[in-house]
Amino acid sequence: MRRIAILGATGSIGKSALDVIARHPDRFEAYALTANTRAEELAELCRQFRPRLACIADPAAGPLLRKLLRDAGLKTEVLTGAESLVEAATRPDVDSVVASIVGAAGLSSSLAAAHAGKRILLANKEALVMAGPIFMDAVRSGGATLLPIDSEHNAIFQCLPPEGGSFRDRGVKKVLLTASGGPFRLRDRSTMHGITPEEACAHPNWVMGRKISVDSATMMNKGLEVVEAHWLFGATSSQIEVVIHPQSVIHSMVEYADASVIAQLGNPDMRTPIAQVLAYPERIDSGVRSLDLATIGTLTFERPDFKRFPALRIAYDALAHGGTAPAVMNAANEVAVAAFLDRRLPFLQITTIIEETINRLGALPLQSLDDVLAADLAAREHASQLISRVQLSAA
Repeated sequence: MRRIAILGATGSIGKSALDVIARHPDRFEAYALTANTRAEELAELCRQFRPRLACIADPAAGPLLRKLLRDAGLKTEVLTGAESLVEAATRPDVDSVVASIVGAAGLSSSLAAAHAGKRILLANKEALVMAGPIFMDAVRSGGATLLPIDSEHNAIFQCLPPEGGSFRDRGVKKVLLTASGGPFRLRDRSTMHGITPEEACAHPNWVMGRKISVDSATMMNKGLEVVEAHWLFGATSSQIEVVIHPQSVIHSMVEYADASVIAQLGNPDMRTPIAQVLAYPERIDSGVRSLDLATIGTLTFERPDFKRFPALRIAYDALAHGGTAPAVMNAANEVAVAAFLDRRLPFLQITTIIEETINRLGALPLQSLDDVLAADLAAREHASQLISRVQLSAA
């Protein structure tokens, strides 16, 4: 019986993880569930799964959560505040942590799980984007196990040989990250000025949260995944290639020195990679329907258009600069996407804000978590200033 803490239980990844867990009550226990502000949704999940611990990051939502659980007759322990997420990730009885909090908010709890030597099922790519060397050092020093949930990185993980060592030692030439291209894959950039949040969030294949949906529309999500792949697999930027694959059936591939390419295929459903990491090294039912290749018929591939999607170029550049550049990129993106979703920033200005913030702040040495947090704060402040200027010029 594996006891699981789900950080971000009310999000799409958290709910998918709980769906898989519910299918295997003899193997998994939802020990701890956390949320940011959604007390009523978290309470409903607690009624279904009866965790021992429920944590809500917003202290103001604590009283409502306690009342709802008390009214339901549950004895679930309730903790509040950002530090409660760290508590959920490090409880001695917890052996596996689903790290699915979106954005920089998930860094501290994911890092705490690494230091505590947990089995980390990582969906929070920002932890590696912001603090890659620090996070990987914590995994090694804490004796943690790191398993990727992101469908692309999970696919690469499945396609790589099990032995450790460098790509050269393993006979690997490169990894190929597939991307759907999002809702604007074929749209001319000159027509993108009036794109609305509703259009950007209408992903053609995947059901995702609003922030990650916008990241997919700009292809910044794929840029973040390039940086994540570097830290997860020790791949250089020249060993990471992005390929547009509109059907989202091949989730990623690995090319070997002998020119063989191994791919992982499946229907676009996050329960597949979640089930794979939950049970690893075994295989279990995920609840996902079988892939019918005859019905799909055709799989197509394209090279990404770096002019239509400059976020990809920005991410490769940030990886090349190293240091705090990826953290600055991530923070500026979070601020710009939030402004777009609030209708305070045009869609095409998202990547402009990111690039101008990186150019202004540069890449400083990254030696500690304090360096990460300082870069994150500075980037957020500068990006916010740039957005205010855009709003003034538009007024």
